[in-house]
Amino acid sequence: MSCSHIEAAVEAPVPDGSTVDGCPDCLALGFHDWVHLRRCLECGHVACCDSSPHRHATAHFTETGHPVMRSLEPGETWKWCFV
Repeated sequence: MSCSHIEAAVEAPVPDGSTVDGCPDCLALGFHDWVHLRRCLECGHVACCDSSPHRHATAHFTETGHPVMRSLEPGETWKWCFV
């Protein structure tokens, strides 16, 4: 299923030379226990999924209202709308 948020989402550009070493929010707190990574399509923020202990993707939505994330797992391109 899709929704108007997913249909309207345009992926934010990834800065040249940027790499993802994990969930930056977890790393800032000294944690390395995320399960999967997600990327905000509006601003490009990377965060851990709801299966992770700290649920930073949901926290990002709560703080910013940015509704759509996509999987950053290899071979996955699906999107998720928090609304």
